[in-house]
Amino acid sequence: MADFGFTIIKPRVIDYDSNDRRIAEYIFEREPSFRLCIECGACSATCSAGNFTRFSLREFNILLKRGENSYVKNELKKCMLCGKCTLVCPRGVNTRNVISLAQEAFIKLNGHEV
Repeated sequence: MADFGFTIIKPRVIDYDSNDRRIAEYIFEREPSFRLCIECGACSATCSAGNFTRFSLREFNILLKRGENSYVKNELKKCMLCGKCTLVCPRGVNTRNVISLAQEAFIKLNGHEV
C-alpha cells in the first residue's frame, strides 16, 4: 500500500450495542429523576470539584447513559457530594444521589470498589 503521509482514523461512532449500560439502568431504576437530565451543564458550571479538577458532571452523565463506564469509574472519586449541582438543576435531578448510586452500582455489578 502506498504511503501518502497520513492515516485514516477509525470513526468516532457510539456503539450502544457493545457498551455496558448496566450502571445507567441500575441508576434509572433507583433514581427516576435521572431520566429528566437534558445535559444542560448547569451542574458542571457550579461544581466545586470541577473548579479544582477536570471533573464534569455533565460529561459524567452523558458517558454513563452511553455505557462508557471506564472513564466514569475513574471520575467518581472526584465528586465531593456537596450538593450544589442538585440545587441548580433546572430539571430537579437529584445528581448527588446519582453519584452515590453509581458508586454503589460499580461495587454491586462489577464486584469491586470504585
